[in-house]
Amino acid sequence: MNVLAVFAHPRRDSYTGAILDATLAGLADAGHTSELVDLYREEFDARFDVADYAQFASKPLPQDVLHEQARVDRADALVFVFPVWWWSFPAVLKGWIERVFSEGWAYRFEPGLSRGLLRDRPTLLLGVCGSRESTFRKYGYAEAMRIQIDVGILGYCGLRDVHTQLYYDVEQGAEARIEYLEQARAQGRIFFSSARRPRASELGSDRPA
Repeated sequence: MNVLAVFAHPRRDSYTGAILDATLAGLADAGHTSELVDLYREEFDARFDVADYAQFASKPLPQDVLHEQARVDRADALVFVFPVWWWSFPAVLKGWIERVFSEGWAYRFEPGLSRGLLRDRPTLLLGVCGSRESTFRKYGYAEAMRIQIDVGILGYCGLRDVHTQLYYDVEQGAEARIEYLEQARAQGRIFFSSARRPRASELGSDRPA
């Protein structure tokens, strides 16, 4: 299985980068190959600009968008690794989705009806959090992220086998950080196993606009 890993952190040597490395190691343990999209190092332009409106007129998209779409097309599975900032993912990752998950490629919008076009495949999101799990639970942040990202973005575009794993309170000490790295490596080994039972988002095949 070829897994596309999308990484969004300004520092490659960050703890979030270590989570990425552990996940990639787990993929290798299981015999999978991986391709890395390092949004900061590749200097991906996350701004949805005038040229991106071509998608709504069935005109050719910018070359950098077509390049990213080709990466997604050849992937058998997806993993996103990112720090949780303001209870969501970083702007560069949001911008990548806004530009790459274009109308006519990721979804089809029609009056009264929208449908996802992406081929469903295992999709794993690994978010690194500074706040405690109790804070997320108290204010419903984790559920808000699930509805917004797992269902509203990925599920809407056809990716229904989605799971988000949040690593809470990463500043609490070395012991927890080591445990999280072990969990990330295990996720890389196990989540993309053919024996794993697929998850499903709340959206069906027909999605109201």
